[in-house]
Amino acid sequence: MNLRRYIGDRAFYHRLFTVLLPILIQNLITNFVSLLDNIMVGQVGTEPMSGVAIVNQLFFVFNLCIFGGLAGAGIFTAQFYGKGDKEGVRNTMRLKLWFGLLVVGLALAILLGLGDRLIGLFLHAGEEDLDLEATLHYGREYLAVMLIQTLPFALCQVYTSTLRETGETMLPMKAGITAVFVNLVFNYILIFGKLGAPALGVVGAAVATVLSRFVECFIVVFWAHSHRERCSFIPGLYQSLRVPGDLLKKVAVMSAPLLLNEVLWSGGMTTLNQCYSLRGLEVVSAFNISTTISSLFFCAFIATGNAIGILVGQILGSGDTERAVDEDRKLIAFSVVLSIVVGLAMALLAPLVPQVYNTTDGVKKLAVQLLLVGACLMPMNSYANACYFTLRSGGKTIITFVFDSLFTWVLCIPLAFVLSRFTALPILPMYIAVESLNLVKCALGFVLVRRRLWVRNLVG
Repeated sequence: MNLRRYIGDRAFYHRLFTVLLPILIQNLITNFVSLLDNIMVGQVGTEPMSGVAIVNQLFFVFNLCIFGGLAGAGIFTAQFYGKGDKEGVRNTMRLKLWFGLLVVGLALAILLGLGDRLIGLFLHAGEEDLDLEATLHYGREYLAVMLIQTLPFALCQVYTSTLRETGETMLPMKAGITAVFVNLVFNYILIFGKLGAPALGVVGAAVATVLSRFVECFIVVFWAHSHRERCSFIPGLYQSLRVPGDLLKKVAVMSAPLLLNEVLWSGGMTTLNQCYSLRGLEVVSAFNISTTISSLFFCAFIATGNAIGILVGQILGSGDTERAVDEDRKLIAFSVVLSIVVGLAMALLAPLVPQVYNTTDGVKKLAVQLLLVGACLMPMNSYANACYFTLRSGGKTIITFVFDSLFTWVLCIPLAFVLSRFTALPILPMYIAVESLNLVKCALGFVLVRRRLWVRNLVG
C-alpha cells in the first residue's frame, strides 16, 4: 500500500488547519464549558442533573433539525462561493432564514404542548432510590426558560454556517468563545446564588444559556453587517426575501433527505437513550455524564468532518473533481489517525473526570465504563463520520439518509428495543451490542465513497 496517497503536502495541511482549527477550538471551548455547566448542575443533585439532561435530549433534536435544514442549502452555498456567485450565496442564505423560522415555530408548538409527556418517557425506576417526580419538576422548570433561546440560536446558525461556507471561520469561533464564557460566568452566579444573585439552580442554568445565545447571535450578525467588504453576500440580502423558484426546487430536492436524515437520526439517538433509560434513572444520569465528557473528545473527528464538507465542497464547485477525490482520501485518513490519538487520551482520563460529580458511586462507575467503550469505538465512528460528510459534499443526500438514519432505525433501534424490553441484559453489554453495529456503517461508507457517486459539481 502506497502511504503517500493518504498523506498531503504542506499546502494541503495548511488549508485543512485554516478551516479545521477555528471550528475545533470553538467546539472544544463550547463542550468544555458545557462540561463545567454539567458539573455545576450536578452539584445540585442527581435529580436536577437528570431533569436537565432529559430536556437537553429534546433540544438535541431541535438543534440537529436546524443543522440538517441549513446544511442542505449550505452545500449550494459552498459551491456557489467556490464558483464566485455572490447572488447565489445570498439566495441560499434567504432560504436558511425561512427554514429557521419554520423550525422554531414547530419546536415551540411541540414543546409547549407535549413537554411533560416527552420528559416522562425517560423517567423509570431503577436499582437506586431516585425521585422521579422531582426530576420531572426540574425538567419542566428548565424547559420553560430554554424555549426562549430557540430563535436567537436559529438566526445565529444561519449566519454562522454561511460565514464558514464562504471561508470565514475565525469570527464564528470568537463569537462562540465569548458566548460560552458568558454562559459559564452566569451559570456560576445564578445556579449557586453568587454576587448577591438568588440561587436559582436549574432555572439559573437555563437563564445563563439563554443569555449566551443572545450574545453570540448579536456578535455574529453585527460583525457580518459591519464587514460588507469581507461578507460580499450581505449587501442586498434583505432587499428581498424572495428565492428563485428553480433554486428553491434544487435545494428542496437535496435538503429534504438531509433534513429528514437529521430529524430521524437525532430522534433515533433520543429513542436509543429512551430504551436505555428503562434500566433506571441512574442510567440517564450516567449517560448524561459520559456524553458530556466524551463530547469534548469527539470534537476532533466532528470538526474534521465539517472541514471535509467545506473543503471538498469548494473543490467540487471549482470543477476539479480529481483533486477533490485525492484530497478527500487524505482528509479521511487524517480524521481516523487523529481519532486514535484522541481516543487514547480519553481512555486515560475516563476514570478521573466522573469523580467530580455529586452523585452516587453506581452512577460514577457506569459513566466510567461508558467512556471507555466510547474511546475504543472512536476510530470507527470517526471513519463513518468522514464518509458521511464526503457523500454530503457532493449533494448525495438520499444516500446519506440511507447511510445514517435508515441504518439507525432499521438496525440499531430494533436491537435496543428488543434488548431493553424483552431481556434482562445489563445496560453496558446492551450499549456495546448496539454501538458495535456501526461496523456495518463503516463497511457501507467505504463502498459508497470508493464508488465516487458523490463526485458532482452542483453549480457548474
